[in-house]
Amino acid sequence: MELAPRNTVLETGIATGNLGNRAGVRSCLCRVISGPNVGVEVALGARPLVIGAEAGCDVVLADPKVSRRHVELQLRPAGVFVHDLESRNGTFAQGAQVTTAILPFGTAIKVGDTSIRIVEPSRPSVPPSQRERFGGLVGRSAAMREVYSVLDLASPTNATVLLEGESGTGKELAARAIHDHSPRANAPFVVLDCSAVKEELFESHAFGHVRGAFTGAVADRRGAFVQADGGTLFLDEIGELSPTLQAKLLRALEAQTVQPLGSEKVIKVNTRVVTATHRNLTQMVDDQTFRFDLYHRLSVVHLLMPPLRERPDDVADLVRAFFEGRGTDPGEIGGENLERLKGYAWAGNVRELRNVLERATVFSGRASPTFAELKIQLQGGALKTGGEEVDTALSFKEAKEAWVAVFERRYLADVFERFKRNITHAARHSDINRRHFAKLLRKYGIIADDGD
Repeated sequence: MELAPRNTVLETGIATGNLGNRAGVRSCLCRVISGPNVGVEVALGARPLVIGAEAGCDVVLADPKVSRRHVELQLRPAGVFVHDLESRNGTFAQGAQVTTAILPFGTAIKVGDTSIRIVEPSRPSVPPSQRERFGGLVGRSAAMREVYSVLDLASPTNATVLLEGESGTGKELAARAIHDHSPRANAPFVVLDCSAVKEELFESHAFGHVRGAFTGAVADRRGAFVQADGGTLFLDEIGELSPTLQAKLLRALEAQTVQPLGSEKVIKVNTRVVTATHRNLTQMVDDQTFRFDLYHRLSVVHLLMPPLRERPDDVADLVRAFFEGRGTDPGEIGGENLERLKGYAWAGNVRELRNVLERATVFSGRASPTFAELKIQLQGGALKTGGEEVDTALSFKEAKEAWVAVFERRYLADVFERFKRNITHAARHSDINRRHFAKLLRKYGIIADDGD
């Protein structure tokens, strides 16, 4: 694969290799194969391309039979959407005139005496970084070093970034690192959690409102886009937005303007957007629950943060970082404690590992214990990366109960973290009574016994 130059990030986008088909079609090339401008190539990515004779078009053709604004091309999952802009001589494909159509890759369209072929290029790649850390992200595994390479490439640009991954994999740390390694580092970094804001209040939080815009609006409010002007806006859990809000967000991203609720004034903003979700947005696009045009606008740079269970060799580095954060000496990081941590299937990923180390430190009985002195407690025993262990020394009933305990603990921990440790929302999602959900959290040590 061809090494990706930095301008490729802006023109065609890039994705980490672990996304596989989840990255979807990122871009294609529009190559002029006949006519006065033969040989010209322009990338079609997140933004539509307008082709015509006018100087302001994305592809300017010196063809007297081409209208000033002749045709617009948009990338779609199944190919390229072609929209003739009421040209005087029409747009043709496969011998027929088209007004609007989705054409597969490889098709040639004809405008005037010019033919343009739609070519899907090979996906650009980046070599693994030599870094062992990037901002708050820690780990030297191949998966993490690929993440660092893409972040290194994308951070200095204004490209939008989509971070997918399970709860606790470090999506917010990645977003913060992008900001800190960009020219916007001294400007605001603003976080808006889309899952924590009621739908009817999202516009107020994102775009702002003026006093009296609705009941309870007793003062003007600057929305997140305005607060982050000149800096970075991190939209967490973007997959939770309704189709209506998706359309309004897309409009703000395209225009780089916002209109506060109750105001006639449109505010121009210069805000870079980084988004995150635990959902598979590509699947949501296929299911028509997430807008393709918004997905493509957000995923110019697309990363899948790897779960901790897929990178056990990073555990030692994460343990070392934990002790560094406390300002204490871990001593030797190895032995039985490390093997247990590396073999565990972390439902809550790095966040859960940190909680386990915090708990072990508290129960060690020492002010500054070394790693070897920690009394590490893992619910349900070790779960190997290659498959869960069954303790056949137990009776069938006891072994089954142990497996049920593992399932309950992993399910509860993941749902609890997914809903930002909000018991009410997590219980509602799980269809469990809130009081019983809190009781189960205490049972498995996910929350302290003295509160919920």
